[in-house]
Amino acid sequence: MKLSDFDYALPPELVAQHPAAERGASRLLRVEPSGELRDLAFRDLPALLDAKDLLVFNDTRVIKARLRGRKDSGGEVEVLIERVLGADTALAHVRASKSPKPGRRIDFAPGVSAEVTGRRGEFFELRFAADRPVVDILAAHGEVPLPPYITHAPGSDDESRYQTVYAAVPGAVAAPTAGLHFDEAMLASLAAKGVASARVTLHVGAGTFQPVRTDDVSAHVMHEEWYSIPEATVSAIAAAKARGGRVVAVGTTTLRALESAAAAGPLRAQAAETRLFIVPGFAFRVVDRLVTNFHLPKSTLLMLVSAFSGTDAIRRAYAHAVARRYRFFSYGDAMLLDRLGG
Repeated sequence: MKLSDFDYALPPELVAQHPAAERGASRLLRVEPSGELRDLAFRDLPALLDAKDLLVFNDTRVIKARLRGRKDSGGEVEVLIERVLGADTALAHVRASKSPKPGRRIDFAPGVSAEVTGRRGEFFELRFAADRPVVDILAAHGEVPLPPYITHAPGSDDESRYQTVYAAVPGAVAAPTAGLHFDEAMLASLAAKGVASARVTLHVGAGTFQPVRTDDVSAHVMHEEWYSIPEATVSAIAAAKARGGRVVAVGTTTLRALESAAAAGPLRAQAAETRLFIVPGFAFRVVDRLVTNFHLPKSTLLMLVSAFSGTDAIRRAYAHAVARRYRFFSYGDAMLLDRLGG
């Protein structure tokens, strides 16, 4: 497979810069297994599910992962935390006119600084000097880490809307965006219909925006992300399968967590790291349906949905979405997909 196989033309004005006025006000493109494309509203989702089905959500919570400061030499620095490693340590991207060497200090606010202690590939290891844990420093001094294609500075609206209503476990530096469409009314409607739900946690890293830099797709190395599958979720999935229901993953991060935990055999409860790279030909073991947003051209997530529903079906769906002026990416509209051959 070549990178060019996963390209498409997207008018820049279709990249959503702000969320819809209400979470449930987004559009939903239903891609039927037959190939039919149906233009719906996201509020139609409960009618597309059966009481036997199980929705699985990623309950990660986005942290204010972007910090701005100055090196002890005076130069301006922008830090994007990739993940918090411990109470006072983190792994981060550091953008500066000249990369800081180990031993250099970055000052963020009075009494808040970090020392560069080493490198891990493209990331810098930082040790914070403050009287609070890193997560508290970020909450007090950080910014919402909006994706690079959203051009405005984060505001108070982004603090609430770039977060799912069921977010619970802090650690993500990018939102599991398919979940942004769900509000409390939608969750209540699904529960009233009898649709069960379960949770996983996958802390989305900034690497989710990392471009594929080789035309030979098989040569790409995925970024690493931490996930956790609780025993209750494994049991809920087994029960859904037993009653003839479908496992519906809300977002590619949920799907990657579930398929990672089943990659070596039956699905089991675990906490681990994953570099799972899903491309056409992948054998899905757990997920039957997928709620997902529209993804960037040439991205690993576009490869994932192509693997899930078929390259030709996704090409037709994306061409339809562009023609019908759907909104794309994190703050954009959604799709409901079925597993190829499922």
